[in-house]
Amino acid sequence: MKFFSDISIWWLIPWAIISVLIAFWYYRKQKGLEEISIWMKRGLIALRSLALFVIGVLLIGLLLESVEHRSEKPVFITLIDNSTSVLNYKDSSEVKNKIGNFTKKLEERYKDKFDVVQYSVGNDFSKDKPTYSDHFSNLNAGFEELFTKYYNQNIGGICFISDGNFNKGSDPTYAAEKIALTPIFTVGMGDTIRKRDQVIRNVAVNDIAFYRNQFPVEVDIQAARVGKTASSVSIYKDGKKIASKPISYTDGNLDFTHVSLMLEATEIGFVNYTVQLESLANESSYENNKWSFYVEVIDSRSKILLLANAPHPDVAAVKNVIERDENVEVTSMLTSEFSGSLEEYALLILHEPGGSASGNFLQKVKIAKLPVLYMIGKNSSPSIVKQLGIGLSLPSGRRSDEVQSSLKSGFQLFEVSSDLSSGLEYWPPLNVPFGEIRASQGDVLLTQRIGSVVKKDPILYFTSGNRKQGAIIGEGLWRWKLMEYARTKGNKGFNELIQKSVQYLVVKKNTDALRVNLPRRFNVNDDVIINAEFYNSSLERITDPNIAFVLTNQGDKVDYSFAKGELDYRLSLGKLPVGKYDWSAKTTFNGKSYNKSGSFVVNDISLENLETSANHNLLQQIAENSNGKFYTLKSMDKMLDDIDKRTDIVTITSDESTFKDFIDYKWLFFLLIVLLGAEWFLRRRAGSY
Repeated sequence: MKFFSDISIWWLIPWAIISVLIAFWYYRKQKGLEEISIWMKRGLIALRSLALFVIGVLLIGLLLESVEHRSEKPVFITLIDNSTSVLNYKDSSEVKNKIGNFTKKLEERYKDKFDVVQYSVGNDFSKDKPTYSDHFSNLNAGFEELFTKYYNQNIGGICFISDGNFNKGSDPTYAAEKIALTPIFTVGMGDTIRKRDQVIRNVAVNDIAFYRNQFPVEVDIQAARVGKTASSVSIYKDGKKIASKPISYTDGNLDFTHVSLMLEATEIGFVNYTVQLESLANESSYENNKWSFYVEVIDSRSKILLLANAPHPDVAAVKNVIERDENVEVTSMLTSEFSGSLEEYALLILHEPGGSASGNFLQKVKIAKLPVLYMIGKNSSPSIVKQLGIGLSLPSGRRSDEVQSSLKSGFQLFEVSSDLSSGLEYWPPLNVPFGEIRASQGDVLLTQRIGSVVKKDPILYFTSGNRKQGAIIGEGLWRWKLMEYARTKGNKGFNELIQKSVQYLVVKKNTDALRVNLPRRFNVNDDVIINAEFYNSSLERITDPNIAFVLTNQGDKVDYSFAKGELDYRLSLGKLPVGKYDWSAKTTFNGKSYNKSGSFVVNDISLENLETSANHNLLQQIAENSNGKFYTLKSMDKMLDDIDKRTDIVTITSDESTFKDFIDYKWLFFLLIVLLGAEWFLRRRAGSY
């Protein structure tokens, strides 16, 4: 033990003398103790001196060092590749037994000398026993986890058993090098000899395609030892060939080919396609000649209805911009000619809503509750415009005024580019009703400008509530388009103004009471977890109603029920087989039924089946970089003898010092209480206070 203090310990000697002097001075003329014996007085002085000395020891900040000798046995780690690719070779029948017997021998032989632990790595790092069923090989994650978990610990060695192939994460060589001064013994499974085989290495395709549009499919093909020959790659849908392309192998030993094909989305929903290579004779495997994938084909075309009381150049200018979007279908006609249903449209653009021909039609618009963009000109009646429910008030009278437009600061519904903001500076004026124009609600994008004077009167603004609505006040939009083209030979600014206004109004705000959230795609190895929420009329999340869930696959239906959380619902379906699934969710609240439905797919992205040869070069490099050694599956038992010969796998002995302040020792306080208590007791006994 050693003592330390910020103040020199030698100061305790003068403090001991001072303590005795203080106690002696105190008892020298103490009244009531004149007749006690000399030994009693000396005893009281001694008790007082010791108490003062203990107080000084506590105040000096004395530290006591204690040293603990600790021995740390080396940790020997076995890391096993848990992916399915290790069973792709001719020795696959021996893999489980040989690895199981080896790990058992390792633990029995070194259980007293090492701390033997075992982990597996595939999709993820795990302490579970290997099952060789993971669909990905993330070998890098194994070494990263070991580096973090055993940082600054005595790792004696690592036994890494794998075929050396990885298809997820980065090269494990660099992560293995981070575990410094630790030998890594690698065991290679599988056959390194390349076999005659064609392999579809990867298929790149967008997850989503638009109905009646074409989309590309990119196919990467590897061919080993097939000779200089020809083959072909085809794509099938519902068993029917829909695209094909010939390929030629020019090297004959190892060829890599990239093929691009174009498909047309002719069916809405999740569509299953299969890429198929033409089979060659004597291939080692024909399973990797196929690759199946799903594409979600959606009909994203928004139907927009454009109605006017009479032909007008402003209507033609707006229609021309909207029709440029391939995902928009525009129907235009006179208001008096329209007799269809408004519910099938995503947006109504109504020119001159206050005109004589549209008076009865406005009531139908209110009932339909679809988004509306009003184009208000000189023929719009102020009294009817006031009834539109957009908070707009127009001046009475037939007089008009010419005003330019100005971009209002603080508008946040969508972004405005420099092309639009600069174009507003020179675009010609619009004809607007003369007088004050007021908008009592909504977000204003454009306001009136006369010369350099910017007014508050709106030209373009949007409202939100039960439905989105917008209003353009003024005539002459077609002049904006012509002027911009004359100056810039294009219409970027004008097109942006119309397109972004339409896009904002078309996008629906989710106000559904029942909301079900789940990805559209899962892998066969993923846990399918579904979340749901339910909102009451005040848009508050509640979990009062029970939500039923029905899952359908190829006509088979399975009923489930969501588990309730504090504010949401959760349903775990576990791992599902490959295929397309339809689902529906249903609940009842306050006598009203709520339903949701949709689809998702489970893909089998089994990259492990593509590997037909092992990569022992990677394992040899890891072993060499770490001063370890490489073994084959047949010779792995030799590793045990080699470990015995190692002189760098040893127990580490270390001394660990701990420091404790004297003031933390409770017995010193008890000693102080005993000394002062004894002194008080003896003084009372002698007749003094």
